[in-house]
Amino acid sequence: MLARRPNHLGRLHHIGIGRAWNAHPVLLLIQDLDIPPAQGGGPTVIHATTGELIRDLTLDPTKDYQPQKQQGPNPQ
Repeated sequence: MLARRPNHLGRLHHIGIGRAWNAHPVLLLIQDLDIPPAQGGGPTVIHATTGELIRDLTLDPTKDYQPQKQQGPNPQ
């Protein structure tokens, strides 16, 4: 889990990325705080060494914790 710096209300946003990334170096990229997420302003999490995209998300400003999207049932 990553913790983004406090927002304008002084609250942190905690971003879940999963246990698979525990102990891996990651970077949190924020394009611009003034750009709405619908226009590509949401944060992106990448692996610091490989550049692999780990998570691209839209922040929900009403929630401190930004959970991972839940997977639907596995169609088999």
